[in-house]
Amino acid sequence: MRLWERIKIRGDREIYYFDAKNEWEIESFALRLYSLIKEMMEEAQKKNILFLCIGTDRSTGDSLGPLIGYKLKGRRMKKAQVIGTLEKPVHAMNLEQYMKMVKASFPEHLIVAVDASVGNMEHIGYVTLGKGPLKPGLGVSKELRAVGDIFITGIVGSCRNHDPIMLQSIRLSVVMHLADCISDSIFFVEKLWEKKASV
Repeated sequence: MRLWERIKIRGDREIYYFDAKNEWEIESFALRLYSLIKEMMEEAQKKNILFLCIGTDRSTGDSLGPLIGYKLKGRRMKKAQVIGTLEKPVHAMNLEQYMKMVKASFPEHLIVAVDASVGNMEHIGYVTLGKGPLKPGLGVSKELRAVGDIFITGIVGSCRNHDPIMLQSIRLSVVMHLADCISDSIFFVEKLWEKKASV
């Protein structure tokens, strides 16, 4: 897929689309994420990274964030903190509480918010990446506060149906494939950090 085909402008920000259904572009995604993190750390004068993985393990379609958090925690990332896992998910009922904790405990951290999302039918299986906060809950008509400095979403279903029950009927294979693609790319970013630190 050509670069121009995966960039969309929404309002005043660019959103990058990566197709995870076919050959996952791990290096393209990782390099784009790496450059966004570097740029935003300089702008916001932050020193560290925190991946905030949002979702619940009680709904297949909404379990993408906790699955990614579980994978990142399992690899014991050295250069980043991770909040939101299968064991301790961050979701609609506790998001405010976690954001207060993040503000108090991780003031020097740039926040990369990760969540499942819904989109056009043809974009199911795509990953989006961009600068700016993520607004969790829009796909199921919930009003939650915007969080993060950079967002990553995996499109798990169609926005035609705003019924929360729709997320429970998403195939687990779709969610797991997206979780693998996103977490593998984040591990690649960590390798880039390590390579830069050794130079």
